[in-house]
Amino acid sequence: MKNPFSRWNFNRYFSVIILVAALNLSLGTMYLEGQASEITVIDIEGAPQGIVFIADPHLKEGTTDHIRSVINEINALQPSVVLIGGDFVFGDGENFTLQEVWKDLDAPVYAILGNHDYKAGITAQSAIQKMGAASGACLDTGHYDVSCYSDPSTDFEYAEQLTGVLEENGVRVLRNEYVTMDIGGKELLLVGVDDGWAGMSDPPALPDSDAFVLYMIHEPGCRADWDSDLILAGHTHGGQFLPKNLAIGGVEMSGLVERNGTHTYITRGIGTSNLEVELRLFATPEIVVINPVVPPESVLPQGRVTRIHVE
Repeated sequence: MKNPFSRWNFNRYFSVIILVAALNLSLGTMYLEGQASEITVIDIEGAPQGIVFIADPHLKEGTTDHIRSVINEINALQPSVVLIGGDFVFGDGENFTLQEVWKDLDAPVYAILGNHDYKAGITAQSAIQKMGAASGACLDTGHYDVSCYSDPSTDFEYAEQLTGVLEENGVRVLRNEYVTMDIGGKELLLVGVDDGWAGMSDPPALPDSDAFVLYMIHEPGCRADWDSDLILAGHTHGGQFLPKNLAIGGVEMSGLVERNGTHTYITRGIGTSNLEVELRLFATPEIVVINPVVPPESVLPQGRVTRIHVE
């Protein structure tokens, strides 16, 4: 009879124990990173102070505490305005009353919708189909057209219902619209572009203005080189388990990118779309603040604050 405690068996059992321990440690690390926000400061000349941007909350029953924690951190930054870059929900019949959390934000809130808010490309198969459709999009500013992304699965009624609930809770949803506002004596022209993967993006014509021009669009791959000072996007979650500022196959996953003189910041977002708990690795949930009013280090430890300067 084999000795169950032979050297070979011991090494095998020991390897399994190490593997299980490493897996548990990795899961623990991913859970902790999913709960601990970071702040990215964008210093940009000419922009008003205190513009805070988040995206991809994907609010679910199991993540409301996490989202409330993020809201508390945003309020501590004393924002002038809060921008939310879409994907409020997972897109599978959630309870819209969870969106009441946005009432707790201590500033005006403007938002756009994301693909999950239309149930557009929310499964692995349909997401691949959306990415395959990208070759048919025209991203030229003069002939912009993303209707190639349209398909019968898009749920326009769902998006309308969600929009109504968000508006009831203090979130102004911009759907191919712009608004102007005065923030501390500086004019902001904010453009909200509706969701690309839903085939709904149709940027409005803008007036001549000396204002700081800021675009929001959910999918960075659907942006054009608009005449803007900055474009803000989300959607990618920073890869969720990928290092920051990484591009895969030419697709930018997070961070500040520049194309033809137009700067875009792609946030890692604050939620996850397919998990009941927030698991992340290397792509910690992110709050973006443009020209902060208060030092972000007074809100989060210095090691969780990153600064970027845009020329």
